[in-house]
Amino acid sequence: MPYYLTGLGSVSAFYTVSVKTRVDGELVEVNFKEGQYVSKGDLLLVIDPRPYQVALEQAEATLFKDQASLRDAKLNYDRYKGLLENSGAMSQQQVDTQKALVDQLEGMVRTDQAAVDNARLNLTYCHITSPISGRVGLRLVDPGNIVHATDTNALLVITQLQPIAVLFTLPEDQLPAVAQHMAKGALEVEVYSRDDQTKLETGKLLTIDNQIDQSTGTDRLKAVFDNKDNALWPNQFVNVRLLLEVRKNSTVIPAAAIQRGPQGTYVFVVKPDHTVDIRPVTVAFTQDNLSNIVAGLTPNEVVVTDGQDKLQQGSQIEVRTPAAPVNRAQEAGTPSGSAPPENRGSATPGK
Repeated sequence: MPYYLTGLGSVSAFYTVSVKTRVDGELVEVNFKEGQYVSKGDLLLVIDPRPYQVALEQAEATLFKDQASLRDAKLNYDRYKGLLENSGAMSQQQVDTQKALVDQLEGMVRTDQAAVDNARLNLTYCHITSPISGRVGLRLVDPGNIVHATDTNALLVITQLQPIAVLFTLPEDQLPAVAQHMAKGALEVEVYSRDDQTKLETGKLLTIDNQIDQSTGTDRLKAVFDNKDNALWPNQFVNVRLLLEVRKNSTVIPAAAIQRGPQGTYVFVVKPDHTVDIRPVTVAFTQDNLSNIVAGLTPNEVVVTDGQDKLQQGSQIEVRTPAAPVNRAQEAGTPSGSAPPENRGSATPGK
C-alpha cells in the first residue's frame, strides 16, 4: 500500500524575468505576441537606435583624432630622445616633457576607447532579447511610447513554465522520515487540483528548505515537474502528495469499517456463524478510503462496513449484496410497491 504525506502548496516558476530597458528612447518594434513562447536570445523589442548610432560615430571620431595626436607625439619623443643621445642638441627637460605629453595622449586614447565601447554597448541595449526561454505575458508598453531606464514598470514579463516547481509545507515531525528516504533515492510527488480530485502532474522532490518556520511548525519543500502539458501555472494552488514509501504485504480494509471508542479503534469481524465479534485493531495510516492495519486482523477476514450502529458483541447479521443498477428503460415495467429486503449490516473481506 502506498504511503503518502499530504500538504498544501503553490506553483512557482523556476525563473521569472521582468524585462526592462537599459536605455532611454522611443519603442519602435515589438517582435512578440502576448502568450507566445520564446527562446533565450530571441529579439523581443527594439528601441530607436539612431541617437546611439550617432553617439557611437562621434566617439569613434574623437578616438581617431586623439590616436593621430598620440602618433605625432610619439614620433617627436623618439626624435628628441635621439638628438639627446647622439649630439646633445636637445635637453633632458625637453625629452621628459615630450614623454609626459605622450603619456597624457595615451590616457586620452584609452578614455576615448572606453567611450566607444560604452556607445556600442548602449546601441546593443536598444535591441532587447529574451534572457530565458519561457512564456511571454501581457504586453505592458505599446510601440511609440518613450521608455526610460528609470521606469518602475517593466515592458513585459517572461515566465519559465517547463520545467516548473511546486513549493509545499509538511509538519516538522515528518521531516526526518523524508530526509531518510531522500537519501535512498528520488521521491515521487503528485499534485492535485484545488478540489483534490484531479491529478495534474507527477514529478520529483528536489530539496528541503534549510530552516523550520517556528510560527507554524512546518518546513518548506520543493518539487520539480516537467509540465509538458502546461497543467501547472505560477501561483496556482495545489494539493500535494509525497510518496514516501510503498509498504509491502499490508493488511488493508475499507476505512468505513474503522470504529472508535473509549478503548481505541476497533472493527466488527464477521464469524462463520454470521455473528460479529468486536476486535481492537491498530491502524498505521488511512489513505484514499483504505486503512492499513498493523495488528488485530489477518487477511481474508470479513469486517462490517455499514450499519455498525445497530450491532453489538455477538449480533446476528445478514450480508447485503450490492443492488444491481436500475435500467431506466425498463423502469416503467417495475411492479409498484417492490422494495429490497431489510438490511441489518454490510460486510467486506479484508485484503
